[in-house]
Amino acid sequence: MSDYTANGDLHQVKRVNKTEFVIYFALIFSLALLPHVMGWLLQTVRHAKFPRLGPMQRALKDAEAITPMIFRG
Repeated sequence: MSDYTANGDLHQVKRVNKTEFVIYFALIFSLALLPHVMGWLLQTVRHAKFPRLGPMQRALKDAEAITPMIFRG
């Protein structure tokens, strides 16, 4: 049986407000959308074929990667 009282000073994880997370996510997504649209158009014209990911998917991927980094402490 383990004795958990020996390490009573463990770091507690603080939960982030979901509303704040959604606000940051939406802000990052909206700021990333225009550069990805421009890059997607440029890449489509240059290579004469559609890229694998569309601009919305790329912006979503960026927002999913960046937003959790903000709340890590």
